[in-house]
Amino acid sequence: MGLALAVELGVRGVECMLVECSDGTVTVPKATQLSTRTMEFCRRWGISEEVKRAGWPAEHPGDFVYLTSMVGYELYRQKFAPYARERELDFTPERPRQCPQIFFDPILRNRAASLPTVTLRHRTWLESFVEEPDGVFTELTDLESGQRRTVAAMYLVGCDGYDGTVRKALGTEYEGSGILSYSVSIYFRSRELASLHDKGWGRFYRPVDATGHWADLIAIDGRELWRLTLLDLDPDFDVEAFDVVESLARTAGTTFPHEVLSVLPWKRRELIAKSYGGGRVFLAGDAAHQCSPTGGLGMNTGIGDAVDLGWKLAAMIEGWGGSRLLDSYEVERRPVAVSTVTASSDVYRQTTALPGGESIAEDSPEGERTRRRFVEEFPESLHAFGGHAVESVRLGAAYEGSPIIWPDRGDARRDEAAASATAACPGARAPHAWLTPGCSTLDLFGTGFGLLRLGFEPIPVIDLTRAAAARNVPRRVVDIDDPAIAALYGSRLVLVRPDGHVAWRDDMPPADAGSLLDRVRGAGDPP
Repeated sequence: MGLALAVELGVRGVECMLVECSDGTVTVPKATQLSTRTMEFCRRWGISEEVKRAGWPAEHPGDFVYLTSMVGYELYRQKFAPYARERELDFTPERPRQCPQIFFDPILRNRAASLPTVTLRHRTWLESFVEEPDGVFTELTDLESGQRRTVAAMYLVGCDGYDGTVRKALGTEYEGSGILSYSVSIYFRSRELASLHDKGWGRFYRPVDATGHWADLIAIDGRELWRLTLLDLDPDFDVEAFDVVESLARTAGTTFPHEVLSVLPWKRRELIAKSYGGGRVFLAGDAAHQCSPTGGLGMNTGIGDAVDLGWKLAAMIEGWGGSRLLDSYEVERRPVAVSTVTASSDVYRQTTALPGGESIAEDSPEGERTRRRFVEEFPESLHAFGGHAVESVRLGAAYEGSPIIWPDRGDARRDEAAASATAACPGARAPHAWLTPGCSTLDLFGTGFGLLRLGFEPIPVIDLTRAAAARNVPRRVVDIDDPAIAALYGSRLVLVRPDGHVAWRDDMPPADAGSLLDRVRGAGDPP
């Protein structure tokens, strides 16, 4: 998440330094899928087209295939069309993409390095930090030379994971179920595996045998790279005695040529930090929440953290953010983590509970009955991969109750928010609509606040623009006379935050423009 935050700050011209103990090279694809909302952020950062070229081949389907083995019986298939044949969606200019970390991180790193205000410090260790009223003073060690240096900054964000220095120094504890299970991932190369079977290309192959669903096989690049993850292992699992060849053969149903690139044991956790920090020091990404990777929510939730926190830090550094602005970070993002972490655990439990059977791979009447029962008992909820929580990551959560959102008046519009994931209610992601070919309403947002004037007769907003100017709030007024877009947004005036979430809307200018601007920049009290 550090790279995402560095890019978010860098595109705003904010000076920042990313400190990373490794050399920045990602050798194991732990995360593989970018959500719709993450792709919208990539679009804003100018890297979405590169992401599309780097990930999954456009002509391959993205199916989830449940099977007894690669050369055995296909049990059930969730079909996802190849990117090259997907139809345009009416609610977003982007689609989710498979772009594993081995491809995505270098794209982010190159984008960060291209930004003049971003400094990347690899092979550097954060020893300690001290928070003072006027800044944060960090002690860094260059791991190549051993040289120590003190770096002063206005803010510090720990994106350093479960065992990170920042969380421990803050004394922040986690809450949640803790360790859900133990797993091991085998990352390997094999061109032969793809032609070994008759199932065709899919992104996920989920083998099911007498023990049930016991592993996930992910096609990383749609060519030769694969990751097999064994599920729900014994806590005393001995990786040194682990038979990699046997596990690969069990998955495929036969032996096949391969090259093992990595064998990584790991713990599947359900944890959320009790506090996301405050003052001048914050947590984001895996340091703030740990979830099962089932459903692909972890990295995408972390990127949402980076975008939410990024514009607020920029506002404080640039001097127009109010004293309560940074308090809204935890208020907005922690509920998202709670719902997505819980949803990820639920999906994991459902997949590992899928029924197997001694006869499931048999060529017999009993085997046919067992396979038919698997299809009949397949949970409908697995199609949604967590329901509302996943949708909040795909399209962006609605920050209802945020102290920097000016809510709609009355209950009718709150009902609208509950009924539609694309409604332009305050707190929700501003909806997408095409303005011209290739230009979305989402392309209007990202630097400062955007004030949309919708309808054929623009409403005077001189009080709002003057109030914004007096507070040095970056703003842009955009007139849109398309009646369909006006209907989509539901009001004639809509104020959109730098992160693309609606801050306020109404059919008339506010009675007190100053109070509205103070509220949405974190300087005012609730209305």
